[in-house]
Amino acid sequence: MNILLFNSNELSSLGHLLIEDARRQSHLLKVIRPKLGDTLRVGQVNGALGLGKIISHTEYATRLEIQLNQNSPAPLKLKLLLAVPRPKMMRRILQTCATLGVSEITLLNSAKVEKSYWQTPVLHPENIHDNLILGLEQAGTSQLPLVHKAELFKPYVEDKLDDWAGNSRRLLAHPRNAQACPIASQNDTTLAIGPEGGFTNYEVEKLIQQGFIPFSLGPRIMRVETAIPVAISRLCAL
Repeated sequence: MNILLFNSNELSSLGHLLIEDARRQSHLLKVIRPKLGDTLRVGQVNGALGLGKIISHTEYATRLEIQLNQNSPAPLKLKLLLAVPRPKMMRRILQTCATLGVSEITLLNSAKVEKSYWQTPVLHPENIHDNLILGLEQAGTSQLPLVHKAELFKPYVEDKLDDWAGNSRRLLAHPRNAQACPIASQNDTTLAIGPEGGFTNYEVEKLIQQGFIPFSLGPRIMRVETAIPVAISRLCAL
């Protein structure tokens, strides 16, 4: 935890923050071990950053006096269109996307996505939120990515994807019949990444019809959780 994040409704009218939940309080007790008067980096989710001064600290609760005076780094101008991966991988991917500053994620169905993946508790809204928070805590930032779900490939790609991608450059990580990886840019980008084994030929064609350009990350075959940070680091000016 490189920053202590809190929601706006946790801040009192006096500017005090009371930490009582098990996860954050345990981290304070076992890892940070603050003393009265110490200051910690803090941030309001989707808000500003600043410092929190410890004004009381026990085994069960910690109270901080909060001063927010710094803007959080802006998210990348990057949206990720992602075929739903295996649940264990999904946790790590959500955290990585939040850490790197992805602005929005649409979780997309695909022929190679097992139906059971959509039923995993990892995709419950509260669990998505918790994993994104872990990623933000690692980065020391506060801007949560927006996450959407598209459980039907064809209706989403044909009817909704164009609006969601907007005027961004549209890129598809797909090694076959692909161009070299484009250079890093600060322009709006929508990046599509398929499941393990890749999108089917039909799905690739549908994405190409929506303006997505296939590109290669090189001769090595990567897992999805590896391809995502590699692609983002090459496509965006971090």
